Amino acid sequence: MDRRDNQGRLAIVAGSGRLPLYVAEAARGRDDEPYIFAIKGESTTDWSAFDHTDLGIGDIAGLKRISAEKQIGRIVLSGGVRVRPAWNEIRLNLGTIWRLPKLMRTLMHGGDNLVLTTAIGLLEGDGRRVIGAQDIAPGLVAELGPLGQHAPDRQAEADIRISIEAARLLGELDIGQGVIAVGGRVVALEGPEGTDSMIGRINELRTRERISATRPGVLVKLCKPSQDIRVDLPSAGLSTIRNAHEAGLSGIALEAGRSLLLDRQDVIDFADSHGMFVTGIDPDAYGAAR
Repeated sequence: MDRRDNQGRLAIVAGSGRLPLYVAEAARGRDDEPYIFAIKGESTTDWSAFDHTDLGIGDIAGLKRISAEKQIGRIVLSGGVRVRPAWNEIRLNLGTIWRLPKLMRTLMHGGDNLVLTTAIGLLEGDGRRVIGAQDIAPGLVAELGPLGQHAPDRQAEADIRISIEAARLLGELDIGQGVIAVGGRVVALEGPEGTDSMIGRINELRTRERISATRPGVLVKLCKPSQDIRVDLPSAGLSTIRNAHEAGLSGIALEAGRSLLLDRQDVIDFADSHGMFVTGIDPDAYGAAR
C-alpha cells in the first residue's frame, strides 16, 4: 500500500551524514517512496536513485512550493547542519514573511533546539506535518541494555551516572547532548563542534596529562530536557565508536528509546572485537552521583 494515499507523500530534508540515506532506504522498504530535499553545502550523498532537488538551507518558500507540487504531507528533518543560514539566504513566502524578525533573532541567539523548533513551525501547515526519523526507521532506535557482548563495569557505571547529571544541565542550556566522564569526573561537554570533535579533545587532554592516561572513561548522549523528539535525536555510529576507542574510552551509553544508533551491526562488531560496550540507558534509573 502506498502510504501517501492518506498521509501525503513523505519528504526528507537531508543534511550531512548518513542518517538521511538510512531514513530514505527505510521509507522505500515500507513502500513509502520519499522525495529528497538535499541541503546545499551540507548533503554529500548521491541522491540520483531518488526523486530529489538541491535546496538552499534558508529557502522555506522553495520547499513549500515544491511540497505543494509533489503533494508532500510528511517531512522528516535529518542529518547535520554545520552552518546556520545568513539573513540573505532566507526565502519566506508571503504567508510567513512576518516571522522574519523573530526568525533572525532566533538564528543569532537561540540554541539548536530553539532553531529547530522554529523551523518546524515554518514548515508545518497547509496539510504538512513534521515527523521523526524514528517514525520511518524505528530499527535505528537504541533499545535498553547492552547491545553487544560487553556491559559497563562498576567504574563505567559511575562515569555514566555523573555524565547523566552533566548532560541534563547541558541540555537545559540548549548547548549539546554529549558528555564524556573519566574516573568519575566530567572532562568534556559537547558544543557546536559535534560529538566526534569532542571525543578528539580527549587524546589531547591525555597527552597533556590533564586527565588520567589509564582510566578509560565513557561517552553519554541524552536528549535535551525540552527537546522536540521529532528532530535532532542523539545519535552515534561507526565513526563514534572508532573515535571513542582511539580516545581510550570503554564505551558509549545512549538514551534508550530517544536516540539513534547508525551502522548498528558494524558498531556492535567493532565494540565486541575491541572489548567495548554500547548500551541503551534509562537516565531516570540512575541515582544522583555521590
